Amino acid sequence: MTGPEVLLSVRKFDGRPHRKQPMVRLGEDEYGVWLGASAGTVCGTGETDAVYVTEEARVMLLPRDAWWTALFQAAPARLDVYCDVTTPSVWCGPAEVTMVDLDLDVCRTRATGAVFVDDEDEFAAHQVLYGYPPEVVARATEAADRLARALREGVEPFGSRFRTWLGPVG
Repeated sequence: MTGPEVLLSVRKFDGRPHRKQPMVRLGEDEYGVWLGASAGTVCGTGETDAVYVTEEARVMLLPRDAWWTALFQAAPARLDVYCDVTTPSVWCGPAEVTMVDLDLDVCRTRATGAVFVDDEDEFAAHQVLYGYPPEVVARATEAADRLARALREGVEPFGSRFRTWLGPVG
């Protein structure tokens, strides 16, 4: 896998670090910018120095001006698609991209193709804790609903398009 390295830096609404992951910029298409990471990538979590190592190859789609990102994972991951509802991605230069995680996740299982919305309880709690503005709540809810429909229906890039980008990474 070749390409320039990009640091994916995700924060919570109050500005706390949530996740950092080095990835490689694979390219861009009509859906947005695609980043990749091979199995064995070391990722940081939260405010601590805690890390985890990925067991699978993965690619991430950063759509333009959308309130979500999509992570497509190769086996052995239980989920083939994991979408984070976020603020739109912001490039801090060619080597770093950031966004705010808004807690809602929309996922599709590898084995059955079941689609579910995760962390709705966390989203509700953080609306109060962090004081999400009504527009943020509306955008996040709308994004989660659209993602769930798209994943269930296999609408691109959630059908097969992501496999074009995932293949060379895995």
